[in-house]
Amino acid sequence: MKLHRREGHKWLATVKPADLRKVLRLIRKDGALTIRDIDDDVLVDKEHLWASRKPSKRALQLAFYTGVVTISERNGMLKTYELIERHFGWDKPPKSASTREVSNYLLDRALRAQGLVSLDSICHLDAPRKPQIRRLIESRVRRKELVPVALEGAVKQEHWARPDVLETSGDGASEMVHILSPFDPLIIQRKRTELFFGYGHRFEAYVPKQKRLFGYFALPVLVGGAIVAAIDLKTDRKNRELLVQKWNWIGKHPRKDLKRRIEQELHRFERFQLAD
Repeated sequence: MKLHRREGHKWLATVKPADLRKVLRLIRKDGALTIRDIDDDVLVDKEHLWASRKPSKRALQLAFYTGVVTISERNGMLKTYELIERHFGWDKPPKSASTREVSNYLLDRALRAQGLVSLDSICHLDAPRKPQIRRLIESRVRRKELVPVALEGAVKQEHWARPDVLETSGDGASEMVHILSPFDPLIIQRKRTELFFGYGHRFEAYVPKQKRLFGYFALPVLVGGAIVAAIDLKTDRKNRELLVQKWNWIGKHPRKDLKRRIEQELHRFERFQLAD
């Protein structure tokens, strides 16, 4: 946030100072607010498909990214914005984490979430941090807190894990069925997913209909240690049903038993999706 204050935010460079002053004045005067509380904006053309026509929306986003406001509440996709000091009760902002503290956090988070890590998986979308993370990994290897792992098919890409993780037998994994979002961390790093599972997911919502292979919003299905299917689902909330638009099998697996187990999980998934 300090970096954005100092150097600006490349996606929000066109926010007008007057719009920023306006939203901050409203929050200071009336308290926390949502974009729906601002009804006097002069609408503008969208800069891209996902942009808002309300200048105040972009001003609130910039205020968040620069650390002036925070998101104090969410209702679905609707965010409530509040002054950061007022929300947290700060007299002054806390001291920022050091570069080393941030690197330790990122490495520990990756080890906890991924088990087997590489520089690419730890620094996903943050390549400039790789040299610092590599030095940290090397220091942990010297202390025997991490061990290098040679992974078939990885070529020159290095991987590491904690010794206790490698000792885990993984009993019971074959009983687990997971219907995954295309934005799940297991799926979104496509090269890693392809290396581990031999499957590279393609998000096809923005692909022309006639060129889609798996469907508009296909969900990969993980059973044990393999991605075995990609199912395009649609929620019919009016009739309270989860509709299977398209079912694609991935790889060669005994399908009769798999289909039964996946369908059982789909029933649970349907209850979850349609829960009030």
